[in-house]
Amino acid sequence: MAAPDPLYLLPTPAGAWIASAEAAADRLRAFIRLLLAQPVSPPWRDPDDLFVRRLGQLGWVQFLAAPRRVSQAPFDDALRSYLPALSAKGCALLADAHGFHLASSGFSDSAAEALAALSADLASLHERHRRSLNHNLGLTGSAWAMPDAAGHSQLAFWPLHVGEHRFALVTAGVPHLNQPELVDLVWLLHQRYGPLASRTQLSVSTTIS
Repeated sequence: MAAPDPLYLLPTPAGAWIASAEAAADRLRAFIRLLLAQPVSPPWRDPDDLFVRRLGQLGWVQFLAAPRRVSQAPFDDALRSYLPALSAKGCALLADAHGFHLASSGFSDSAAEALAALSADLASLHERHRRSLNHNLGLTGSAWAMPDAAGHSQLAFWPLHVGEHRFALVTAGVPHLNQPELVDLVWLLHQRYGPLASRTQLSVSTTIS
């Protein structure tokens, strides 16, 4: 009997977010980052692998019938194409840790520059108060938002950690992070800046211990 066609692994938007929201390393994040280090979604040939099956059940990885490849478009063009889908208003930008905006959609140039600079200040502020927030108040995460009186987000700053690099995704209006474009964005950043990209070929039949 012929072996069944393999399925191919790709993080879900939730998986891409959890792998990037914190720089911390654990088994889950390490595995998802290995997936993001691959330019093509790798095959999964071991359906008895309980770890990978569990990740699928929890919604961290998805199983594809055919492989997907990271965007081959120019880096800046690819970044800009992903941003509009991540905000209800189509307004989003990506900034680096120094407060320089790398790509934006829906913002004027002056607004993008100001928000990128603000994202760096907020990241520095959060880092100074991380211990109090995490330990004294029991709060996790490092995203910041400016809500209206009803609690709806007007502006939000989402950290994205890729190796030693930190980026900020800024969204205006209701964020739409549960979109395939978030996976594509994080995947592209891992291919450009990730420490494992182009150096790791993952064998998904063997999970991380």
